[in-house]
Amino acid sequence: MTDPAAIRFDVASAQAQGRRERQEDALAVSCPQGAAFGFAVVSDGMGGHAAGDLASRIIVAEIFAELILRSRDPFDAPDELSALLSDAVETANASLRAQIEACPEQAGMGGTVVAAALVEGGLQWVSVGDSLLYLLRDGGLIRLNDDHSMAPEIDLMVARGMIDEEAARSHPQRNCLTSALTGQRIPEVDCPPRRMELRDGDVLLMASDGLQALSEAQIAHIAAGAPFAESREIAEALIEAVNAHGDPEQDNTSVVVIRVLEPAASAAQTLPAPSLWSAVANAIGRPMVPATAANAAAKTRG
Repeated sequence: MTDPAAIRFDVASAQAQGRRERQEDALAVSCPQGAAFGFAVVSDGMGGHAAGDLASRIIVAEIFAELILRSRDPFDAPDELSALLSDAVETANASLRAQIEACPEQAGMGGTVVAAALVEGGLQWVSVGDSLLYLLRDGGLIRLNDDHSMAPEIDLMVARGMIDEEAARSHPQRNCLTSALTGQRIPEVDCPPRRMELRDGDVLLMASDGLQALSEAQIAHIAAGAPFAESREIAEALIEAVNAHGDPEQDNTSVVVIRVLEPAASAAQTLPAPSLWSAVANAIGRPMVPATAANAAAKTRG
């Protein structure tokens, strides 16, 4: 087990505007070395000329403020932190409502959000919408947070043989959100009341949905291709891959990469058995993208 007091974080972020007229993503990171509590927030604004860029900034600023106010206080139990994360999202949503009431022409703006909190060697999160939170461990990539869009339903149709994969990828409703912050009631919030233990060598990836220009296999291949790369290098490589994809309608893309480091760990340390990682994946009900499959898929695309 990794000693929580020994854990350090290497954190970096990167953004690309894609083919959009403006940057409607916003992000903020606070992971000071040696601190007992750190966090990162990513929001993908929506609304275009109805001020999607303003919406994402409001969401990030409000959640950042709520968390920074509590950053010096201890969190005795995971449910205490999950309550704080949920309250921060509600505060951000209330601020959107106040902005829309003050400026009715901005009605229709809103955004998604994913916020990750790092405390006592563990991870907790809150998310609304389709922004991404991945964990890369021992070369396996797993999505941790729920996807509040129509994509899971459409993928289920593929699994049941109702439509083929190509039709699913281009389905016109694939990116329709089932939950978002709009100043109204939030239909779904993903905020588990548990704390996931982090290990030396883990990599957390947070991103807006623009990163989905890449497949999960490609993301895993990039992030796992250089296990000793700095977070900055991983973030830049992901953005470069999105840009190289060349989608003429490429969305804004924002990425935060957090590498978990234990100073006392040796580069030659034996990795946990794959069965342990499989147990983690099964425990939270999400399939793993193994490094072997990721590498094979990436070579096929190359």
